[in-house]
Amino acid sequence: METQSRNSKPGGCRFCGSALVHTFVDLGMSPPCQTHIEKRQLGEMERFYPLNAFVCENCFLVQLREFVAPNDIFTEYAYFSSYSESWLSHCQRYCEEMIQKFGITSKSRVIEIASNDGYLLQYFAKAGIQVLGIEPAKNVAKVARTKGVNTISKFLGERTALEVVSEHGQAELVLGNNVLAHVPDLNDFVKGIRILLKSNGVLTMEFPHLVELMNNNQFDTIYHEHFSYFSFVTVEKVFFAHGIRLFDVEKLPTHGGSLRIYGCHAECEKYRQTDRVARLRQQEESYGIRKLSTYSSFGKKVEGIKRELLDVLIGLKRKGKTIVGYGAPGKGNTLLNYCGIRTDFLDFTVDRNPYKQGKFTPGTHIPIHDPIWIREKKPDYVLILPWNLKSEIIGQNEFIREWGGQFIVPIPQVQIV
Repeated sequence: METQSRNSKPGGCRFCGSALVHTFVDLGMSPPCQTHIEKRQLGEMERFYPLNAFVCENCFLVQLREFVAPNDIFTEYAYFSSYSESWLSHCQRYCEEMIQKFGITSKSRVIEIASNDGYLLQYFAKAGIQVLGIEPAKNVAKVARTKGVNTISKFLGERTALEVVSEHGQAELVLGNNVLAHVPDLNDFVKGIRILLKSNGVLTMEFPHLVELMNNNQFDTIYHEHFSYFSFVTVEKVFFAHGIRLFDVEKLPTHGGSLRIYGCHAECEKYRQTDRVARLRQQEESYGIRKLSTYSSFGKKVEGIKRELLDVLIGLKRKGKTIVGYGAPGKGNTLLNYCGIRTDFLDFTVDRNPYKQGKFTPGTHIPIHDPIWIREKKPDYVLILPWNLKSEIIGQNEFIREWGGQFIVPIPQVQIV
């Protein structure tokens, strides 16, 4: 078992250090996806960075090179998890399940990494369980504290973990939802997790599954704050290299298809490996997850989706139809910038997050308004940018049918519904 530090070479794989020479997909140049533009900034220069994803020929980790420092992305953050009702329901179910499955009680401690605005830990806290959130974005952590969720504003790594354990102790349950992709120093991060976890504790992490990304053309989930994209085979290797054994895994429908992994200390004998681990590992092997040829065709598929979406939008505009967007998520900004969709196609977009309202999308400068604008302006079509929430969004905006409005879903194939 390997537990020593792995320091990737400049331009090398962030896990194993191998040179990155194989392109997975090249999405051109794009601005950081959460840097929403104030009106006064519209005439100023924006920074664009390469959005070129590589696959490591050694460990098969799909990744971006680090062009934007984490402090520049996460210190002041525009994403608040609590604005999605379906996501909150998912998290409440998770808490109930973990309490029952692993015997979490009022004597237990639960630590969440990248705890955002307390969206999940609030349910453990309501059950009388000791909670601690680790959230680097100070503006988001402040909101969590108003919910009674004790939160520290730091990035997790070995040093932070030692500080946390010294002050608060280790945890029976350590969790992280959709944080693994955001970590530039992957090895230091996993070392930190191991330090936080009690000897018989359980780790769970959820993240989008690379196989689903490839199968369903989810290229827009690639953006600068997502440094890495994981298969199960690769994530198992990453955690075991730092003394954490994955003993179970679940497939989830969230974010277009995610995995929830369960881990424990490698020497812990309390948890036996389930059949689901071996089964998923074999499925990925059969899929060709360790073959470079599996990754080489993705770029062509992405180009096809771009042309298909632009064909639809151009056709509708030629007919004089009005189109607006729904949402201003990170994935939406990748799609808008890669496809060159600006106000010549979308009059505006809307978002439930007041933090984004009154601003403009990065790069494409589409105005972001309150969702009430859809009812007021009565557009012919609404392009759903957070397509992973399409059922929730369509349900909330079904009223557009009153004037014959329809929805456009861009991923995995362009659909008008």
